[in-house]
Amino acid sequence: MTTWFISGASRGLGAEIARAALRGGDDVVATARTTDRLPADLTASEHLLPLRLDVTDQAGAPAAVDAAVERFGRIDVLVNNAGRGLLGAIEEVSDAEARSLFDLNVFGLLALTRAVLPVMRRQRSGTLVHIGSRSGFEGEPGVGLYSASKFAVAGISEALAAELAPFGIQSTVVEPGVFRTDFLDASSLSLPAGRIADYDGTPAHTTLDWSSQANHTQLGDPVKGAELIRDVVRSGALPSHLYLGKDSIERREALIERAHADIATWRSRSVATAHDDALASA
Repeated sequence: MTTWFISGASRGLGAEIARAALRGGDDVVATARTTDRLPADLTASEHLLPLRLDVTDQAGAPAAVDAAVERFGRIDVLVNNAGRGLLGAIEEVSDAEARSLFDLNVFGLLALTRAVLPVMRRQRSGTLVHIGSRSGFEGEPGVGLYSASKFAVAGISEALAAELAPFGIQSTVVEPGVFRTDFLDASSLSLPAGRIADYDGTPAHTTLDWSSQANHTQLGDPVKGAELIRDVVRSGALPSHLYLGKDSIERREALIERAHADIATWRSRSVATAHDDALASA
């Protein structure tokens, strides 16, 4: 039996991943900032351990991991799902707002991962699943700082995959497109305090209008997305990136084409920046 440890499991993709794991007969540690936010159907399962965890509380992660191991004996899969969004032009976002976002999306992820890894290294096995975003491989207007935090998640996951391979531990970043969750609700998405009127009518603020119109009408089905994540983990051969959703795949493919075009345009000049003696010996 596999033991899953899921942060941010009170709703959205985190809750659906917990449900998918339970349907598969696995044990689940479901965490949230307050356990009364966890859905009743989850807490009713004898295979679920509900735990209070705010991942921005550096002292909280080790205690939660200890409780999980005491109950289930091991942790096989860590799902770093806790996070939130931030809309607004980059110029509008204050340092304090940006740091608060990174405290949750990046440093919270790091703290929980550090707490779990000693368990997985002792086991010589484990799977890390980091919930990134389509915005984590493409900087888009109106979500620049959120994109930056998810770019960081992708880089961390790639490095962890290489660093942890000798211990039998895998790492993948899941990069969903737009899914029909509560992510666009005010409880998950914030706006900068200092709005700049000059951006009205530009792409940065068009994103604000889109978010209010698209809420709960997004293309992606979180139940199906969670089932795919569960099945990918069970397959035992994780991709470095799991592009989740039609829009995520289409945007990634478009970026690959753009990268090839950029390389082709400047290839000879770029290669020629090497020292002449290095080129001669190559």
